[in-house]
Amino acid sequence: MSERKYFGTDGIRGKVGASPITPDFALKLGWAAGKVLATHGSNKVLIGKDTRISGYMLESALEAGLAAAGLSAAFTGPMPTPAIAYLTRTFRAEAGIVISASHNPYYDNGIKFFSTDGTKLPDEVELAIEAMLDEPMDCVESAELGRASRIKDAAGRYIEFCKSTFPAHLSLENYKIVVDCANGATYHIAPNVMRELGAEVIEIGTSPNGMNINQKCGATDIKSLQDKVKETNADVGLAYDGDGDRLIMVDHLGNKVDGDQIIFIIAREALRNGSLQGGVVGTLMSNMRLELALKELAIPFVRANVGDRYVLEKMQEHNWKLGGENSGHIIISDKNTTGDGIIASLAVLSAMVQHNLSLNELTKAVQLFPQVLINVHFSGGQNPLDSETVKLTAQEVEAKLAGKGRILLRKSGTEPLIRVMVECEDGALAQECAEKIASAVREN
Repeated sequence: MSERKYFGTDGIRGKVGASPITPDFALKLGWAAGKVLATHGSNKVLIGKDTRISGYMLESALEAGLAAAGLSAAFTGPMPTPAIAYLTRTFRAEAGIVISASHNPYYDNGIKFFSTDGTKLPDEVELAIEAMLDEPMDCVESAELGRASRIKDAAGRYIEFCKSTFPAHLSLENYKIVVDCANGATYHIAPNVMRELGAEVIEIGTSPNGMNINQKCGATDIKSLQDKVKETNADVGLAYDGDGDRLIMVDHLGNKVDGDQIIFIIAREALRNGSLQGGVVGTLMSNMRLELALKELAIPFVRANVGDRYVLEKMQEHNWKLGGENSGHIIISDKNTTGDGIIASLAVLSAMVQHNLSLNELTKAVQLFPQVLINVHFSGGQNPLDSETVKLTAQEVEAKLAGKGRILLRKSGTEPLIRVMVECEDGALAQECAEKIASAVREN
């Protein structure tokens, strides 16, 4: 496969104002995408965004580029990433574009594409767009220019779609739910979904100003959610990230419930009602307790590399429909084609209602093992993981854990770091083992 210049595993991302997240690049990207996509026979592209202030600038530039190539843009305004995947399918658009940097601070932004069926663009299309970026920009004849329009009912359409995934015979009446939308793209969606299903909703992180997205709120910082759940005696707390594809939950006692525990609850419920197809895909970082808890239910489990793209690839490889990461990316592929925080939360809430159990009770079967992570800097050159001493130390630690824990050693893809992770039921033992391996890495 050709070397990529701009597209990463999750689109194009960076600091606003620095290459490639600039208005001139967005203009050229819109044009290049338009030229490639126009050859596929459609003339409509959906453009959605999160609540970052830079979204206005980037959506305008993308629209101008698409128009110059002869494609029309339909704006949705601020919408969760999974909503754009869904709407791209329902509108039969040639593609969907999301302007978002997910859980990053407001001064970052990104651009990612969905195909007409709501999945990631095929590699060959991304590579064709990159090749077109090197061509001189031109403009179609005036009569062929694209037009711009706005989808006024985009939020309502997606709210109804989310509600349709919740069993019709169940209701959230008598539930008090704190919803933290990270001042991001779910701010006008998630609270309405929960209210329309009958819940009493307490909102936090629903006042975006363009610069407070993910700021001390949302799935990456749940302290305010934990405090609000306890303060209001709520039944449960839901935290989404800036673009709504991640979910972290909080039980009525204020305990964090992460992606691994959420996946287990959804998998067990699917097994009970006969809708589980095959097994579950996790990642290299998925907690060992998740693996053991699934094994107790005879549910197959495999690990993919970290990243929802790799989780989805592994799900497709096995023809399974459930996978995710401990960070809260949960993919339920028979409901949506990408990670969807709101739909994942409804799957857990339906299990709570169906069995009249609290979130705390539902997570009892998957009490996570303590995980110790140590980052060790090295000066470059030879990879310390190739050292015989490090390998021998790792083998000694594995023997000590005796199958009741695991280690993960990996080189960072972005920094000169070796990441040493050890997990087991005994937190003190995990710390001791991690420090022993880290010491061997430092000496080599």
